[in-house]
Amino acid sequence: MNFKLILLCLFGTVFSMQAQNSVKPALLENPGSISGKVVDKKTSEPLSYVNIVIKEDNKVITGDITSDKGTFLIKNLTLKNYTVEIQFMGYKTITKTVSLTTDNKNVNLNTIFLEEDAIQLDGVEIVSERSTVEQKIDRKVINVGKDLTTAGATASDIMGNIPSVNVDQDGKISLRGNENVRILVDGRPTNMDAAQLLKQIPSTSIKKIELITNPSAKYNPEGMSGIINIVLHKNANDGFNASINSGATFAKTPKFNSSIDMNYRSGKVNFFGTYGNNFGDQLNEGFVSREDDNSSQLFDMKNTNKTHLFKIGMDYYINDHNTISAYTNQNYFSGDGFVNTTNEFANSSNNFASNDKYMNDNTNGAYNLAYKHLFKKEGHTLDFETNYSEFEDTQDAFFNPSGNTTLDPYQDNSITNRSNTTLNLDYVNPLNEKSTLELGAESRIVRTDNDYKTNGTNTTDANYTYDLDIYSAYVTFGQKFKKFSYQLGSRFESYKVNAILNGASAYKDDYITLYPSAYFTYALSEKNNFQLSYSRRVDRPSLEQTSPIREFSTPRLISIGNPQLDPQFTNSMELNFTRTFEKGSLTTGVFYRIINNEINRVLYPNPDSPGNQIMSFDNFDNNTAFGFEISTNYKINSWWDIQPAIDFSSIKQQGLISVLNTDTNEFDLVNKKVTANAFNGRINNNFKATKKLSFLLFGFFRGGVDGLQFASKDMYKIDAGARYSFLKNKATLSIRANDIFDTMKFGFEGEHPYPQNGQFKWESQSIFVSLNYRFGAGKNKALQRKQREDNTKQGGGGMF
Repeated sequence: MNFKLILLCLFGTVFSMQAQNSVKPALLENPGSISGKVVDKKTSEPLSYVNIVIKEDNKVITGDITSDKGTFLIKNLTLKNYTVEIQFMGYKTITKTVSLTTDNKNVNLNTIFLEEDAIQLDGVEIVSERSTVEQKIDRKVINVGKDLTTAGATASDIMGNIPSVNVDQDGKISLRGNENVRILVDGRPTNMDAAQLLKQIPSTSIKKIELITNPSAKYNPEGMSGIINIVLHKNANDGFNASINSGATFAKTPKFNSSIDMNYRSGKVNFFGTYGNNFGDQLNEGFVSREDDNSSQLFDMKNTNKTHLFKIGMDYYINDHNTISAYTNQNYFSGDGFVNTTNEFANSSNNFASNDKYMNDNTNGAYNLAYKHLFKKEGHTLDFETNYSEFEDTQDAFFNPSGNTTLDPYQDNSITNRSNTTLNLDYVNPLNEKSTLELGAESRIVRTDNDYKTNGTNTTDANYTYDLDIYSAYVTFGQKFKKFSYQLGSRFESYKVNAILNGASAYKDDYITLYPSAYFTYALSEKNNFQLSYSRRVDRPSLEQTSPIREFSTPRLISIGNPQLDPQFTNSMELNFTRTFEKGSLTTGVFYRIINNEINRVLYPNPDSPGNQIMSFDNFDNNTAFGFEISTNYKINSWWDIQPAIDFSSIKQQGLISVLNTDTNEFDLVNKKVTANAFNGRINNNFKATKKLSFLLFGFFRGGVDGLQFASKDMYKIDAGARYSFLKNKATLSIRANDIFDTMKFGFEGEHPYPQNGQFKWESQSIFVSLNYRFGAGKNKALQRKQREDNTKQGGGGMF
């Protein structure tokens, strides 16, 4: 309760600052001013929200944006010589020189005519031919170009093409070799499992992807390896504009996808919407061989899925300083999964099989309302945002064993309901030209109910609830000097979790803790920048990792959660270097992490079914990790550019594994230490044959990794594709051949608890064909939102 009072006081302090700002007596202002009006050269219509930048000796001094009537007035300027830049997306930048003197204190630039930039106006929201990478102070931004959108139909397809990001055979995503990463959409959390969500988002709906590997205190502290934020297209262009996409993937079975992005803006109101769908069959196959009993499990899997994604919203520009925005994201999923398992033994009379079916239907809805206030001082802002999301998933499963087995056919039903209510307040105040203060507070309430019913004998009915109450507040302070800048911050958080299984307490935790962060940057020159950062982070177990209700089940393997999991804490340090040169840029970085109570997968014998296994989660002893990454964009000549990237991570792990004691014929828990080294390399080549035709060639390699339970094997592939633009660059036809030599497969081997090896294969060899058409040519500026992230460790391990 005391912490909640502190939280309320912080809210009050921020509003008090705003009130004090409005009533404090005016200080003595400088006498100079610059004014003018900006209009479209072709239509003579006034342009609002145009950036007016005032520079002195090539350094930004101040600035403003134009009003709804296209006018601007910048006061409080000392009498000096200035450079004025008029910048607006879709138009050519205009630069003017202004001299303020005692005889000419107030300069009126009169009417300024902006001319359309023909290169930018070929479509409503131009998607460049190739993706670009920007290294910002706290994140790496991948602006998604046509080379990435042709990688496949969904977000999951293109993630494996991004530096430092990997996607496994189940769609689980990892960053720098670690799956403890937060996945956001438009800066907001989702109640869905991340792997499932990525398979529902059309690749053509993605505008950019942000990798935040060491977030500051203003962000929620979840995620050991950081945050991946997927930003969807949101047009804010005058009039009606749209982009239509349609695609098909041809593999063993065909799959289809389509999407449309639309907006209509008139005056102060902007409406925007996105719709996308994916449907088709996905096939997987694999085997697991056991050496102790000379047996094999053969898997044949098919998923028939249909997904729909909607995004609808509006912005209302009240005036130059106040904007209200609202939107909703809706995901609908329906799928049937067929898992046929054959268990073969040396004596064929012992063989048995199971033909299982999983029927899934889920919906996920998010509702967001945001208000933004711009004070008169540049960079002085107040943001309030509320977000509510709800997720409902229903699964009916049918298990039909046959052959030499004592198992009878059975069925079960699982219903999951989850809601997440979040309130955020963020305040930014540039105290002076060098210093910036940021304050914020957040309230997050999560409620989850999982109900499970079965008529089988190997599991029982269960009801599991998992409730979270999180209240937090943060403060950061930073200063910028000529070549050096820093930011120090801290986040205070009250965290309470209560898990109940069948009416009895399964787990409780309640604590207040501190998450500090620090950023230091140094510009050796205009083209060479260093950054050193530190943050403390946490990974809290999610519902999927704690629920004792089965995630999936086969005759010889069942996956369940562990209600006794403790949070995992990480101290993370990074050093990054960025160099820009005439034909590209180079980004390098090294990191080091100290991990306490690491959450990871475990495999142990099923005590109720000898010879079978249980897959779950547990906390491992304190571990450390380090690694590096190198990526570059380089334009070799006018028709060829390359984007190579490599990353390496090394994690020292220590934990308990089940080892068979040959004397007692029972399993003992034995402490094991390993060093898991992971290396990834990829290179993307873009070849421009003509202004309308281009080709791409992509290569990928992932080295094998030794883990506590299993050692995975190498994976590699080569893709090739082509793009052709026509109809005055408003239409693009793309084709891409993925995994040309059919080499992608997931192989593994392990010794404990039983010696075993296996391999799984999916439809990685495929041909993807897509058509994109854009129309409309308006332009304007949308509300800039804060970027936030989820507060729970996502997902189970998955198998199918």
